[in-house]
Amino acid sequence: MALQEMQDKLVRGLSRRDFTAIVINTIIGAGIFGLPAAVFSKIGAYSLIACVACALVICLFVLCYAEVGSRFNKSGGPYLYAREAFGSFAGFEVGWLYWIVRVTTIAANTNLFVTYLGLFLPESETIRIVVIVSIVGFITGVNLAGIKESATVTNVMTIGKLIPLIGVALIGIFFIDPNAFRFESLPGYTSFSESVLLFIYAFVGFESAVVVAGETRNPQRSIPLGLFAALATVAAVYIGIQLVAIGTVDDLASSQRPVADAAASFAGPIGATIVTVGALVSILGNLNVGLLSATRLLFAMSEQGDLPRLLGKTSERSHTPVVATILTAVLVLIIALNSTFITALAISVVTRLIVYATTSLALPVFRRRDNAPTSGFRTPAGGVVVALSLVVIIWLLSNADIAKQGIPIVLAAVVGAVIYALHRSINRRYQDQSET
Repeated sequence: MALQEMQDKLVRGLSRRDFTAIVINTIIGAGIFGLPAAVFSKIGAYSLIACVACALVICLFVLCYAEVGSRFNKSGGPYLYAREAFGSFAGFEVGWLYWIVRVTTIAANTNLFVTYLGLFLPESETIRIVVIVSIVGFITGVNLAGIKESATVTNVMTIGKLIPLIGVALIGIFFIDPNAFRFESLPGYTSFSESVLLFIYAFVGFESAVVVAGETRNPQRSIPLGLFAALATVAAVYIGIQLVAIGTVDDLASSQRPVADAAASFAGPIGATIVTVGALVSILGNLNVGLLSATRLLFAMSEQGDLPRLLGKTSERSHTPVVATILTAVLVLIIALNSTFITALAISVVTRLIVYATTSLALPVFRRRDNAPTSGFRTPAGGVVVALSLVVIIWLLSNADIAKQGIPIVLAAVVGAVIYALHRSINRRYQDQSET
């Protein structure tokens, strides 16, 4: 089957607004509801500067993704870019590692949803199991229903998560105590670097959205514009939240629910409850688009021949990858039921930085190729942006814990290499038998 025919199994049901909402949902999950306190505990009021610095760092990565992504109208995102630029093995490793991150992150955030819901329900293992099964069942049903149905749910949840966050930022600014901003001593290099690395967790996720390019209308234009619009929105909200949290929450460093505490400081218990509900909506929206991108990644890898063709099978009615969706959902359910929320934050960020590096390196590769797909957007000073992106990635990776974060990633990459080799071997054997 020709590649274009394979892509036609999907429906381009996402408008530019839908794509932008998906980007916002993939970025805003649970991180922003807890990170203001975690980063403040490390570097105090300088956490506001770390937030701005992180937004600028992410902007470098987004510029790279905007140009590279505008060259393709097929599903796959970072996997597809790495495959086209550096070959099938490099692409497989990027896709494999990123799929593992997506599955484990969805499972962890499902448990986090249960934790937040515990503020309204009694603590019980039975309730936990029922909630987890219900959540996974809900997002699976939405994704199986079709891309338009998934986009509708995503748009509603985008509004639901932005309203309380924007409300806290806009209203809370009038209750800020200027004396809370103390910049006496500069933070150390390590503590500031670690703080930026933490904030990156709250900003990452945009790369998941480009995976669904095959279901986006006019992706060459929609991807760059959607990425920029979403990043501008998220950056403004995050900076506003950090500003208000520092200025309104007493003893912010020890706060378990900094955004809710900020709302409570000027709106009382009702404000805290609204923010908590917003956190639940935020996590659920993030889970929905997380499953969407994870399943489309398997679909893309199948369509390129790097995974069994069965994973590329789509429903004739909804045009969604049924097998890939059910497989991913089952694995998420198993992991979520057999674990508590132990965040894979650091491993997730390190893996994403590696993925960002491959996309950044792909930009000059495509520019040098005469037969490269035409770009719908060209990054200004692209060479400088790529160089700065790689410098920042190396800087951030230098602060990673090799034992805790590096070794699991290497082991996962080795497993991926084995799967890749086995699949190619089976394919060659099948082709040889077909020819004879």
